[in-house]
Amino acid sequence: MSTGKTTGVVFVGVGGQGILLASTITAKAAMLAGFEVKTNEVHGMAQRGGSVIAHVRYGAEVFSPTVPEGTADALGALEEIEALRYAHYAAPEGLAVVSATAVIPVTVSSGSATYPEDVAERLRRAFPRLVYFDAGERAVELGNIRAANIVLLGALSRGLDLPREAWEAAIAASVKEKQRDLNLRAFEMGRNIR
Repeated sequence: MSTGKTTGVVFVGVGGQGILLASTITAKAAMLAGFEVKTNEVHGMAQRGGSVIAHVRYGAEVFSPTVPEGTADALGALEEIEALRYAHYAAPEGLAVVSATAVIPVTVSSGSATYPEDVAERLRRAFPRLVYFDAGERAVELGNIRAANIVLLGALSRGLDLPREAWEAAIAASVKEKQRDLNLRAFEMGRNIR
């Protein structure tokens, strides 16, 4: 267990990407490591592909479930524009792990808005510590795109002070038994992404 510091983690994406599972696993891993944990989530129009944000805070003593803006030690994003939308949560030295995934909103597909072409450049400017890769593509290599959130979580876990055993136990406790092996492999794949 570390000193009196409270660690803040923010997960963002759109409904259906597994943001809430990633935050649940992180919270369980922190509890298994002996920390006090508080969480908060906002769904928006999550069922229709709307924005989703989840906060996880852990430490020796945690007073609020919400990560204050500008203080997140880590931000995990399963959609690149959502990463930019919530970039203000990241601490200046915070780690951002972003999937190179674009979910085109209705406003863009209907022609009333445009999706930026320079997303990668914007992400590099917004996050000095950026790990940027296609988590969905990596999950497909494992045979199931639905594991993209766990691949991303594996990459994010390298920036947090929680032991691997706690992560693995949290995954095993959070997914169905028949999905455990896939999710553990997805987590390991993510841990190896630089």
